[in-house]
Amino acid sequence: MLLNEAFDTKENITNTIPVWKRYTLTVTEAAEYYHIGENKLRRIAEEHSDADFIILNGNRVLFKRERFEAFLDRATVI
Repeated sequence: MLLNEAFDTKENITNTIPVWKRYTLTVTEAAEYYHIGENKLRRIAEEHSDADFIILNGNRVLFKRERFEAFLDRATVI
């Protein structure tokens, strides 16, 4: 397998999993999915850094989709 084929395969796998089935979402994916701005999502992540819906992978913020949805259901203002 060529190196480019490995990257194409990995990229295709990521693109074939629908957003509503993913366990985590990046800030960009979450912004598109929830119609919330990226800056607002980053601010939510900073303000709730110990919340169970945030995962920090190095400096990358990931949102646990189902738990973040539960947070949004309970929120009256974000």
